[in-house]
Amino acid sequence: MSLQLPQSWEYRLISWAEEALRSDVPTPAINADAQALDAAYHQCDVITRTHSRTFYMASGLLPVEKRRAARALYAFCRVTDDIVDSPAPNATRQTELAAWQQRVTADRPAINDPVALAWADTKARFNIPSGYADQLIDGVARDLTQVRYDTFDDLAEYSYGVASTVGLMAMHIIGFAGEEALPYAVKLGVGLQVTNILRDVAEDMRNGRIYLPADELAAHGIDDAYMQAGVVDDRWRNFMRFQIERNRQLYKDSLPGIALLDPDGRFAIAAAAELYQAILTDIEQHDYQVFNRRAHIGMFGKLRRLPGIWMRSRRASIA
Repeated sequence: MSLQLPQSWEYRLISWAEEALRSDVPTPAINADAQALDAAYHQCDVITRTHSRTFYMASGLLPVEKRRAARALYAFCRVTDDIVDSPAPNATRQTELAAWQQRVTADRPAINDPVALAWADTKARFNIPSGYADQLIDGVARDLTQVRYDTFDDLAEYSYGVASTVGLMAMHIIGFAGEEALPYAVKLGVGLQVTNILRDVAEDMRNGRIYLPADELAAHGIDDAYMQAGVVDDRWRNFMRFQIERNRQLYKDSLPGIALLDPDGRFAIAAAAELYQAILTDIEQHDYQVFNRRAHIGMFGKLRRLPGIWMRSRRASIA
């Protein structure tokens, strides 16, 4: 199956991915003490296990060195998110984010800064362009100033910054065939982030944010008062069916790109993608009720899906 012709938002996002890919020079090896590096990577492992059981499970399917790097990537993203999502005033968060960006772009981070140290080592080992990390920080920083998105095109741009960039960096850790893999990674990132948004409607509203496209909410007769009331009726069901159908199409379009990854990483990425897709099914099975429950897949549900995901990842083809 080939990727469908890009929509207008896809052209922009792919151009951003290409720009970041070409914008950087290799990071020099940090030559840190092996014990300090092991401790730094261990801290990243703890952060990943604590905050994302799905990512922890999926990254556990990678070879050891790539697994450590993937969890360093997750920890870098987690710390970035936590700075922006903290209850501190905006000015304080902006200052802390700028300081964090300086720390994670330094060639030789401090030994007592474990996430920055592990991330610097990962960037050097896997030649990850720092342009992607800069795009991620800029994307996450949008949450400091923007709490609504008018259209899906706008939401896709936000999703690129906070999610597609993660996939593009992970792609360097796993290994990939060439630039033809970029559009698939971009689309998968958008799909993953939209799944997050559909799952986390209630939490985002508590934080003063509504990521769902405003024009599509209005077209279904849904306003802020309706959402605050947590009503699930045919308006909401029809809206969510539309969102889920488009979200599944994003996954469908992106998954053939797994064939462009190095074989030892295909299972991990396929697992992450398919386990996230299962969240959409959970939302459907609970009548689109995302206002008073958070959709999830339990450990047994994840484990029973892995054999089928493994078989599909082995058969991955771009044709």
